[in-house]
Amino acid sequence: MSRIIQLEDSITVGALAEQLDIPVTKLIGELMKNGVLATVNERIDFDTAVIIVGELELDVELEQKKEEVDYTREARRTKSNQGDPRPPVVAVMGHVDHGKTSLLDAICGSKVTSGEAGGITQHISAYQANHKDRVITFLDTPGHAAFAAIREHGAHLTDVVIIVVAADDGIMPQTVEAIRFAKQAGVKIVVAVNKIDKEGADSNRIKQQLSEQDLLIEEWGGDIVVVEVSAKTGKNIEQLLDMVLLVADVEDLRADAVGPGQGLIIEAHMEQGRGPVAVALIEAGVVKRGDFVVAGGTYAKIRNLESTNGQSVSKAGPSTPVMMTGFKNLPEFGDDFLIVANEKEARIQAGAMAASREKSGHNQDLSSSDLIRIINRKNEVNELNIVIKADVKGSLTSVIDSLRALDTDEVAVRIVGSGIGNITEKDVHLASTSGAVIYGFTTQVAGSVKQIANRDRVPIRLFSVIYELIDDVRGELQKLLPPEVIRTDLGRLLVKGVFKTTKTEVICGGEVTKGKLVAPALATVMRDDEPIAEVEVTGLKRGPQEAKEVLEGEMCGVSLKTEAKLDIKENDRLEFYKVETKERTL
Repeated sequence: MSRIIQLEDSITVGALAEQLDIPVTKLIGELMKNGVLATVNERIDFDTAVIIVGELELDVELEQKKEEVDYTREARRTKSNQGDPRPPVVAVMGHVDHGKTSLLDAICGSKVTSGEAGGITQHISAYQANHKDRVITFLDTPGHAAFAAIREHGAHLTDVVIIVVAADDGIMPQTVEAIRFAKQAGVKIVVAVNKIDKEGADSNRIKQQLSEQDLLIEEWGGDIVVVEVSAKTGKNIEQLLDMVLLVADVEDLRADAVGPGQGLIIEAHMEQGRGPVAVALIEAGVVKRGDFVVAGGTYAKIRNLESTNGQSVSKAGPSTPVMMTGFKNLPEFGDDFLIVANEKEARIQAGAMAASREKSGHNQDLSSSDLIRIINRKNEVNELNIVIKADVKGSLTSVIDSLRALDTDEVAVRIVGSGIGNITEKDVHLASTSGAVIYGFTTQVAGSVKQIANRDRVPIRLFSVIYELIDDVRGELQKLLPPEVIRTDLGRLLVKGVFKTTKTEVICGGEVTKGKLVAPALATVMRDDEPIAEVEVTGLKRGPQEAKEVLEGEMCGVSLKTEAKLDIKENDRLEFYKVETKERTL
């Protein structure tokens, strides 16, 4: 019976040879016989593969994959309904500065706020806490407007969302957005009214605001649990955790606690000496040190497996956040991951995913504003070239999305390069050749690289708070904005005679029929109500005397400077005006 091999729409020559268990040189030779010149890394389509396999007379039948295995969160949860009970995954979300990370400090004792730039969370952080002999996994998501993409991932990762609202501030824009994400993800919501010990705290006002967001609290006949807490004093923290576990118990959270691990990459970054490091949330199965894992278009043999507090572990199960090293390349923020049997399978699956992304997303870096600029190239959009480096994938995504939101029809950000890790000599060379500014977000730059940047006059700007970086880019874009032109009409002259005409100058005279004429000024030459030229007024004369201004009803002479020879005639009109420019803002 023939062996069946399933292939994607295309496959590299090397991968196909591996699937067929034949030397790659033999496959390349057969391709050449059929007029196909391909190297080991070049891709061939499915139809070509079928023809070549037929020519090789192998006992193999190729099938084209119709649909991929569904490794999505919803599929895993459905599959795991009959599994073992698992810890709840809880996202802490809300407006910036409302105390999300401080609340986690009080719960986990992690004291992470001191390490957060500007006092705000810059990317998803994962923690685990024990309460009454039970484990709860917490995800801290950023609150600043620029981190919408990360917050949305946070909501989809979780079972319960704690919406943190400051009692003295009330529901704010990011609070509303967090509520929307939680609703879209279909997860349970618990509201923590924080800072109740502060002056001006008004929890009743917040309850009313919640009802305006279609969140009806329990005491008003709804199903939304509200707990008034103080992260500063620790008041009602135990009660909040009780409510989280109660809501989780009602959901009866389960997952397969055996078999290959599956889950999602919630963060990825580069570390010196360790290479690509991925923070992953396991949603089903078990992940062990030494396993082969596929995450998007890359794979790894897990070299180190650690808890998020840096402790080495040999294995981890559902609802556990872990750090993994050993990846060939940096996984993408939000990639699903899956443990596979061996390196061969890992390489094949990662290659197939990379090919799929290349095929469907080769224009993925083009935003709608990019396309508009290409279509309207004649509008001469002024572009600010930028190279962006960030510490982690999620932050890089948020920074890029935020900067693209600054684009207008007149000015735009053009990202000529981006990546994870510290700023390198290669980044400086790229910026130098493209006239770009290098922005580093929570990254560093070595002294030798700074010297090269100074020599090549490449500006490097480092930021640890995202809104400060965005404000700086906004300021640079404002410098590129054409100034606002303000035209002020002055008066009108009816030409009664022309005294001198040269290639660049006209001297004429006439009567002021409207307003007041001044010099210097600009003027539009009108003939039969049609504009025929724009000229510069260099002087006025009332009789033989120079005049600064001439009023309506008076006669005067006018000296005009022209770009080209201008044939002004009697009864032409000169419409005098002044132009001022004003700096514009985004």
